[in-house]
Amino acid sequence: MAQRGRKPKPTAIKELEGNPGKRELNQNEPKPEKKAPRCPTWLEPDAKKEWRRMAKQLEQLGILSEVDMAAFAGYCQAYARWKEAEEFITKHGTIVKTPSGYWQQVPQVSIAQTYLKIMNRFCEQFGLTPSARSRLVTDKSGDADDPMELVLLKGGGKGA
Repeated sequence: MAQRGRKPKPTAIKELEGNPGKRELNQNEPKPEKKAPRCPTWLEPDAKKEWRRMAKQLEQLGILSEVDMAAFAGYCQAYARWKEAEEFITKHGTIVKTPSGYWQQVPQVSIAQTYLKIMNRFCEQFGLTPSARSRLVTDKSGDADDPMELVLLKGGGKGA
């Protein structure tokens, strides 16, 4: 039987958002080690690239842990398949003429849409969209030595 109402957010996401409602956080929620899982060998090459691109960043934010392997692999695999469909569309277009003379949408259009929806659901889970990120509050204490951060703090380099 399905739960009613909104899906509960993980405590790690609530902590990053700053718990604006000041509701009590779930102290009994399992707290897996905040360490990125190893990239599965069975992922497609583009999925592995996306894994390498995102895993370390999510680990540093404390969002990705060992137990998230399947969900994160799902995101990466959906990304790879969406990218493949989009590359096909870019190369061949969105419609083709059938042997009977009718114009028809290529299947890759609906494939791309399907995988984009799947990706977006995973993106919300991991805080990978601008709106999801805008709700996160991270610890900026380690950014003092970041050259870009120093430029931004000095007003974009004007008069520095």
